Amino acid sequence: MNLLSAEFIIYASVGLLCLITIVFYLWRQRAKSNIVEEKIKKAKEDGLYEPVSLHPVVNPNSCIQTGACISACPEKDILGIVKGKATTINASRCIGHGACFHACPTEAISLCIGTEKRGVDLPHVNQTFETNVHGVFIAGELGGMGLIKNSVEQGKQAVDNIAKSMEKNHTADYDLIIIGAGPAGISASLNAKKHNLKALILEQDTLGGTVFTFPRSKIVMTSPMDLPLHGKVKFFQTSKGELLDLWKKVIQKNDIQIKENSKVEAIVPENNLFKIITLTGEEYTSKKVLLSIGRRGTPRKLNIPGENLENVAYRLLEPEIIKDKNIIVVGGGDSAIESALLLAEQNKVILSYRGETFNRIKPGNTCKIEEAIKNNIVDVRFNTSPTLIGIEEVVLFNTIENKEDKIKNDLIYIFAGGELPTQFLQKVGIQITKKFGEAILKH
Repeated sequence: MNLLSAEFIIYASVGLLCLITIVFYLWRQRAKSNIVEEKIKKAKEDGLYEPVSLHPVVNPNSCIQTGACISACPEKDILGIVKGKATTINASRCIGHGACFHACPTEAISLCIGTEKRGVDLPHVNQTFETNVHGVFIAGELGGMGLIKNSVEQGKQAVDNIAKSMEKNHTADYDLIIIGAGPAGISASLNAKKHNLKALILEQDTLGGTVFTFPRSKIVMTSPMDLPLHGKVKFFQTSKGELLDLWKKVIQKNDIQIKENSKVEAIVPENNLFKIITLTGEEYTSKKVLLSIGRRGTPRKLNIPGENLENVAYRLLEPEIIKDKNIIVVGGGDSAIESALLLAEQNKVILSYRGETFNRIKPGNTCKIEEAIKNNIVDVRFNTSPTLIGIEEVVLFNTIENKEDKIKNDLIYIFAGGELPTQFLQKVGIQITKKFGEAILKH
């Protein structure tokens, strides 16, 4: 065999090996793409494909298929690769971490609220977090950012902007009054202290806002956050109690002023200032106002007889002290399922949900409730809803069987969501608009 023939064989072998590698790679990518397409098909069948709140939108012209967004996402099967481009799968399960947004090397991802078909009501705010009412700002869940880390960052940024525009020679009691002591409000108060602003937090309930109403063992944060005057908080998984303990420690250390059980009834512009009036009649004046209240401050009622009885509750605070009770939990979201699972540890629990299946819950909760159903830990009754609440029993109506069942009951917990405080915002003069797929975060 001459040298030329040997070189030909070597080159041919290398070329064949490269060809096999390319074919195998393309076959594998196609197989992965088919798997994702099947997941998308199932998500559509289960009602999980259409997003309900903040979610990623991928620009296919910028995506280069690094998979960084998929690796960065703490949830499962929110994003996948189809035909070489990233796309959403179970978009309704996205809880707005924003990790995909920051991980994408080509800035191909935006975080959007609403879709072309489904609009979401949000108050109007500009890039500095100021509303159409000059001097009134919004940060956190009310503005569309529900995740703790994002709310903390918005509260910080809002105060940065407020500090830049603050007039020093005013006659108000405070430079800034923050309404709501949730993640955004706490972060805002700490940053106000950093900027030497005289600030006050008014909270209708207790420190932590919505976080305080979570079941005690609920995981409330899955990525680190930067808390003003404290630094990086590197909790990747933490309980409500641990997070509240941290906030209390930081607030006490920095002498932050918080008035709990002070629900704000009105915000009235007066002489280039704002008069804030609480439900109990207390009045304060402030140059600027930051609203860091939740979107679901008022629990949604079922409007059925008996709903105002003392055995009816809309939040679960201390499940560990409730024992040996017959309990009905109403709802099909994460809060309802997590509460039912916690209560089932020491009680007999029926979970009533009007839908045919749970279709907008976290994957982890899906696994847990399926396991609980399999082991008869929780009695889940789909296609049912309460029609009458009594002291000792609740009437559940089954829409499929068209019949009523009387259930022995000691306590009933209703998790039917909450209502946007539209009237309160409109009284202040803040415009509310319906967002149809509008980007909240984009590069």
